[in-house]
Amino acid sequence: MPERPGIPLARGAARLLASMDLAPLLEFTLKTGRRVDVFGIGSGGELVVVEVKSSRQDYLSDRKWRDYLDYCDQFYFAVPEDFPLDLLPDDCGLMRVDAYGGAVLRPAPLDPVKPTRRKAVTARYARAAALRLRRLEDPEASIG
Repeated sequence: MPERPGIPLARGAARLLASMDLAPLLEFTLKTGRRVDVFGIGSGGELVVVEVKSSRQDYLSDRKWRDYLDYCDQFYFAVPEDFPLDLLPDDCGLMRVDAYGGAVLRPAPLDPVKPTRRKAVTARYARAAALRLRRLEDPEASIG
């Protein structure tokens, strides 16, 4: 089965987040059921969402990214080299990425999450990360 176009870009975005001292998790599902491409948590508890857009059509056909804004302190689009940047809103962060890493072209504005939501999102992230690690450590174990 061929890899989806956004997966290598998500890996590059995760590497960029890690270089920014954030702990990234790919395809993190929010309480709403929406799945974020890359979600990162910083050592100070900051919450960062990265929405990967692999092409013009990918961006134009998907507007769910606005649903992520209430779950992060900073929001970024991560796009490849040939992406038309004029399509993207100016009030979001911007990353240029490939499968191996990337660079921040425009820092994301800070819009802090409410404390109760921060606590809930952080707990959900911790559980998701722990369950993924458990599956890697013991693939044959039953996981709840």
